[in-house]
Amino acid sequence: MLSQEILPAHSQLPAAALRQYTDFFPQLISTIFTMYPQPPAVNTPQLEEELARFLADEQLPGSYGEDARRYFLPLLDQLLTLQQEKGSCLLLGINGSQGSGKSTLAALLCRLLQVLGYSVANLSIDDFYLSQAARQELARQQHPLLASRGVPGTHDTALLRHKIKSLLEAEAGERISLPRFDKASDDCRPEQDWPEIPAPVNFIFLEGWFVGLQPQSEAELASPVNELEAEEDADGSWRRFVNRSLAGDYQQVFAQLDALIMLKAPSFEQVFEWRGLQETKLRQRSSSGATGIMNEARLRHFIQHFERLTRHCLDSLPARSDQVFALDTNHRIHSADS
Repeated sequence: MLSQEILPAHSQLPAAALRQYTDFFPQLISTIFTMYPQPPAVNTPQLEEELARFLADEQLPGSYGEDARRYFLPLLDQLLTLQQEKGSCLLLGINGSQGSGKSTLAALLCRLLQVLGYSVANLSIDDFYLSQAARQELARQQHPLLASRGVPGTHDTALLRHKIKSLLEAEAGERISLPRFDKASDDCRPEQDWPEIPAPVNFIFLEGWFVGLQPQSEAELASPVNELEAEEDADGSWRRFVNRSLAGDYQQVFAQLDALIMLKAPSFEQVFEWRGLQETKLRQRSSSGATGIMNEARLRHFIQHFERLTRHCLDSLPARSDQVFALDTNHRIHSADS
């Protein structure tokens, strides 16, 4: 669990005091400092420099840097302390609706931790989508709506569990490959294109739009929440399949999380606008022949697949999260609760 306030955290025993004993226990102390570097104070020049590089690389506005200094650098310090207290690899969840900035936050925390010398694995639940062929088969067997990626049931949860287990248990000298999904082509990238990271790993981030979410009750599934459900899932079989899937392997993964961080959108209505911005960026980065890029009509239909569980996240996850950053319509943080 994270502390009750976003404040700089410090280890109980200062590094200087601990180093007094290196004459007596050289090997032990050397091992400790190699495995668990002492967390720096928030706002060190080293972190400031990396934050500035990150803002430039990602073409983020100055306002993002302001929020990062006020909220994310203190969060980083808390995560360092939590990792020291656990004494082993941390598995951290980041939840946020589409376009909320969860991938950006995960990337920032990874960059800052890496510049401090930590080994980090950055996982997106999106990278564990089933292949297009597998989803087409699922659509034939279960429900046509399952051809579209995104909802629980359209991920390779066995692979997700395997990769997390491998990252948590890998020893020095091993290398772990991380899956990647190409949204522009709407298909998995070949294994030879998966990046590899060296073990051991100090931090694992798992980010996704429903990370940490629990399934709905049967009563909550009774009525459709939008036009897609009313017209294309009139009998409720699709949403019940999705709910059963969420109640399965995903819960075993979420139960392993050491902490859950939530970027809370102001409303579901805001999500469509943010998701549209994501699609515009994807279009700009992709080739003209990319088949996975959506126009506004396709996007509006696509986003309805996520409405039920996005609303469920907004209603239920703040109480279950260790840290909630509430966002305004401009992506600024207007409050932080833990």
